[in-house]
Amino acid sequence: MDYFMDPRDDLELGKSAARLATRFAKPRAARSRLHALALGCALITATAAGCGVAEQGTLDTTCAGPGCALSAQSGLNLSGAKLTTSHLCDMPPPAGAAVAPAPPVYKGTCPRLAPGKNTIWTSLFPRNFQLVVPAHLDPGEKLPVIFLWHWLGGSADDFIRKGEVQNAVDSQRFLAIVPEAKFDMIFKWPFDVGVSAARQEEEYRFFDDMLACAAAQFNINNNCVASAGVSAGALFTDQLAGARSQYLSSALSLSGGVGGGVKPWGKPAHKLPMIVLWGGPTDNCLGVIRFNVISKTLEDELTRDGHFMVECVHNCGHAEPPFESPAMLSKYAGLWDFVLDHPFWLGAGESPYKTGGLPANMPSFCAIGAGSATPRTGVCPDKPGC
Repeated sequence: MDYFMDPRDDLELGKSAARLATRFAKPRAARSRLHALALGCALITATAAGCGVAEQGTLDTTCAGPGCALSAQSGLNLSGAKLTTSHLCDMPPPAGAAVAPAPPVYKGTCPRLAPGKNTIWTSLFPRNFQLVVPAHLDPGEKLPVIFLWHWLGGSADDFIRKGEVQNAVDSQRFLAIVPEAKFDMIFKWPFDVGVSAARQEEEYRFFDDMLACAAAQFNINNNCVASAGVSAGALFTDQLAGARSQYLSSALSLSGGVGGGVKPWGKPAHKLPMIVLWGGPTDNCLGVIRFNVISKTLEDELTRDGHFMVECVHNCGHAEPPFESPAMLSKYAGLWDFVLDHPFWLGAGESPYKTGGLPANMPSFCAIGAGSATPRTGVCPDKPGC
């Protein structure tokens, strides 16, 4: 289940294969970045036209079409304004929109958080996580928050390094919270059918407490809190999406899924925009956990429940997704842009991508909706993990 497998992990995984097999039953068988246009036109609940970009970095919202005011549908009137933002998470919610609640409250005194490694007491245990804070942070800067859950053979350090997370938070301005697994179970995170509801709730409380204490110290954007996971971390993110949708604005499942030996979809009350990514028909762990199958099961659930979704399908199996670094941004900038483009207050099933298309830094093997992606072809730069 490890995207970025260290050879030293092979022995451990080999020993785990038999236990893994008994736990998991095999499941059955010319884009461009148009954020400025999307901000001024029909992003929230309706389609509109007539807005243009006046100059780089600002939006001329003098509109020829009646939809640009958005007053009738959303209560957001941009007439005569100039915006210096390129993401919806930077904008205030429109009048009458459903917004995220205040963060959870920590039972006790929060530890003083610092960039790097931190420890918090939660559910009677000390738990570790890392904070990645943007450089040159202004006290008035309101930060989106992205939780990053690592893979089976990985760690918070590995995610930060492989994901170029410091570069990402510096350039795209968000706070990254990177939890460490407790290491009391085979699969690191509590997502499989053999895990008790109490143990799963303990992990949800870990999320609550990290968010609560981050909010107590940083000026966070409650309407832009997301979860992203890789492999085992993605399988847990898919569970967290169901259990904590009242706080989450979006979620990214990178070789995750639901069903089979993984607990079922939790049917969140808040409709979460999601990215569902996997590595084609060979994306599996030891031939037992078939991510191509359970990712499609997740897509079926999202479609049935009315969530907006971007599907990404590469051809490299259970290996690191072959993204290319955009100029002056981190390798996975397109993933973080997805979070920043989908605040909590968007209507159910809505997305700026419906009118503006996917951003240019999203790979060509991604598209809107289940079954819509054109799978990647070509050479894979990394070997599969399991």
